[in-house]
Amino acid sequence: MPDATPDITLCARNLTRRFGSRQVVHGVSLQLRRGEVLGLLGHNGAGKSTTLQMLTGCLLPNSGNIEICGIDLLRDPALAKAHIGYLPETPPLYRELNVNDYLVFAARLRGMKPAAIGEALACARQRCGLEAVGKKIIGTLSKGYQQRVGIAQAIIHGPAVIVLDEPTVGLDPTQIREIRTLIRELGDAHSVILSTHMLSEVESMCDRVEIMQHGKLIYGDTIAGMANYGGEPGKLEDNFIRITEALE
Repeated sequence: MPDATPDITLCARNLTRRFGSRQVVHGVSLQLRRGEVLGLLGHNGAGKSTTLQMLTGCLLPNSGNIEICGIDLLRDPALAKAHIGYLPETPPLYRELNVNDYLVFAARLRGMKPAAIGEALACARQRCGLEAVGKKIIGTLSKGYQQRVGIAQAIIHGPAVIVLDEPTVGLDPTQIREIRTLIRELGDAHSVILSTHMLSEVESMCDRVEIMQHGKLIYGDTIAGMANYGGEPGKLEDNFIRITEALE
């Protein structure tokens, strides 16, 4: 990550989103720090994906504002999005392409200069464990490798902020372990925010957690702080239940 990257890489204030008459996100405010992995934790339907879509500029909020590395996402979306890498829950893959061609295509979409793409491709493949499958057709790869390709397209341009929506859904236990290790490593060089409904994801990968329920952020703390919720050390699962029931 460049030294010029600010300490706060993402800042959202009072985000709201409605679909028709139904409001699904209510006044969400959060910050993401440089070199941090933040988990957005909540049950399915809590509003996590809608929030991430707004943070990446894929969905306009009805109100509120978002800054990426100090750049207003709504006022200057192209410049702000240059600092974002995004993996939706369904990876945006072209299954008929091979891995190398797809990642080069992703780099070109990001506006990378041709002279820089070769090195960026080699780096993304190495970091995501794709060096042996560069010439393979994406549609022939396992679900775990396809997820790795999805992460590679999100990081190939060296973004300051990486946004991952349910990155391990549908993977087998070995694949989950490998993807979790990869995400933890990404947090050493980028800022990462990921959504999940699994406490084990938060515990194994994240520095900090924000709990979302019914479209609202109801609790935020470090993993250690959550484990010590109410001054009574306990299992994260027990404390998650206590938090969500107390703030229901």
